[in-house]
Amino acid sequence: MRQVYKNPNELASRLRDLVESYFDDLIDQDKLEESVKTIISANEDRVYKNGFMPTRLANAIGRERVDVIDNIYKKMK
Repeated sequence: MRQVYKNPNELASRLRDLVESYFDDLIDQDKLEESVKTIISANEDRVYKNGFMPTRLANAIGRERVDVIDNIYKKMK
């Protein structure tokens, strides 16, 4: 799995695919959390700026998926 994404569309696509795999029961919650934490750590300001996900990224991912990623991010803190 690629860690660093310079293109916001690729980053959004990867996060969206991870959460969709979780919703479809293809991966478990632990794997999802591990993968999302790795991506957030490697892409710091691209995923969360000042504690908030950029609007462009959030719109590309979708509200329901953003909520899942936000919960994982809060557990990291």
